Amino acid sequence: MSVNLELRVVGPGDDDLVEEAWELKERIRARNGVLKQRRGFFTDAYRRSTVYALVASGPDEELVGFAATRRDGYILFLAIDPDWQGEGLGERLVAAVADDHSSVTCHARATNQDAIEFYQHVGFEIERRVDNYYEDRGNAYYLRLGDGGLTERISSFMRR
Repeated sequence: MSVNLELRVVGPGDDDLVEEAWELKERIRARNGVLKQRRGFFTDAYRRSTVYALVASGPDEELVGFAATRRDGYILFLAIDPDWQGEGLGERLVAAVADDHSSVTCHARATNQDAIEFYQHVGFEIERRVDNYYEDRGNAYYLRLGDGGLTERISSFMRR
């Protein structure tokens, strides 16, 4: 059976998929030890964001990935179900964000090598290190999607 993926955009103030996004984020946290947030913080940030969600259709709909983004193009959360990683879904979500924003930025935990490698793979550049960025005093890198050709490359990903 083939599965179709639908990109849905959930606007600020909309609770659509918030529970599914929390559960996905928690599965990733339990498995990989990353994406740790308090539920209230996550829910509030989700509700203030534009969320780009990838939903698999089939007998039951399933949220397989999402990017929660501020209106300035800052990615607050990017999560892909571990069973779907390696399928280009992270790139697809970043491309959707890049299509809607002139600048795309984010933070990544300095110890999360997988996230840093992913962001660099799709064209992000580390701009600076931010010490004690996270609530647990963990350090982060501030990243920006490269200008010009890199932004166009990731933005055009979905048009191929």
